[in-house]
Amino acid sequence: MIRTIEWKGDGVHIIDQTALPDELRIIRCEDHERLAKAIECMEIRGAPAIGVAAAMGIALAAKNCNDEKELYEQLWSAYNRLKSTRPTARNLFWALERMRKVWEDCLKESGNGLKEKLINEALAIAEEDVAVCRAIGKNGSELISNGDGVLTHCNAGALACVEHGTALGVIRTACEEGKKFVVYSCETRPLLQGARLTAFELKHEKIPFKLITDNMAAYVMKKGLVKKVIVGADLITRHGDVVNKIGTYGLAVLAKHHNIPFYVAAPLSTIDLNASPESVTIEERSPSEVTHIRGVRIAPEGTEVINPAFDLTPRQLVSAIITEKGVSYPPYDLSIFFRQGNN
Repeated sequence: MIRTIEWKGDGVHIIDQTALPDELRIIRCEDHERLAKAIECMEIRGAPAIGVAAAMGIALAAKNCNDEKELYEQLWSAYNRLKSTRPTARNLFWALERMRKVWEDCLKESGNGLKEKLINEALAIAEEDVAVCRAIGKNGSELISNGDGVLTHCNAGALACVEHGTALGVIRTACEEGKKFVVYSCETRPLLQGARLTAFELKHEKIPFKLITDNMAAYVMKKGLVKKVIVGADLITRHGDVVNKIGTYGLAVLAKHHNIPFYVAAPLSTIDLNASPESVTIEERSPSEVTHIRGVRIAPEGTEVINPAFDLTPRQLVSAIITEKGVSYPPYDLSIFFRQGNN
């Protein structure tokens, strides 16, 4: 399996997700600024992958600094630049804070080997992501049965992580265990992550799936084709409210109406214990993502647009949250917090 992001001697290599499914293109990022731009333009995307990219961006800033006197200044500059890239994804900030702790702890030491420690921490974050996604897949696969129709939205697969995935990791693990079921992948406008990325992964893995447009979800649910909904998350509040790709909230409402379980798969690092629904910043992206599809205009010039990248699904609509520690059920402020404290 090709990893979404890898640390190599000549820089950080990432899969360019804007080129998929037409081309499997690898981008080499030699400094933190190139990684920051890759995050902003979604050459790399998905909360866990963004977190790893941010950590490696800090490691690159350290590696590229030849003046020890300027090292801490360079680290803070990289930290602030990377922090500004995507305002909603929790893993971005979690990873940056973890890297900052490394260099702040090193301030207390002499001959501290800071560069090596930062590189090792970034590599550790990447390897932990692999293990966490495998555990999420194992825990969540128990919720999938033979004959299910499983609907997913956006892309929470290997491309959204280092490898394996969260929501799609659950699906992948269930298939590895020999379960037979069909995946329904929503296309996910405006950037078509479901059609371009999830379909790409499912086809590559030979997992049975059907691609649907976003406005077909109610139809396939009413027809009884969908038995479970599984999505990822970019941020989860302490009480279990879920911020995920725009359109997730609508799917949760539809699932509730049709008595279909609505599951969320995400690592504990996606949980923000200080966040409330009111405090979450929802990223607003370029109008051109709505007025154009892959560079082709589909709306009249001058059309006004709103383009929120995410929406918030209230905890009351979430049947369970799958993490590396297990499957949590309401009330989430008790079950998730307990597992977070024992992570």
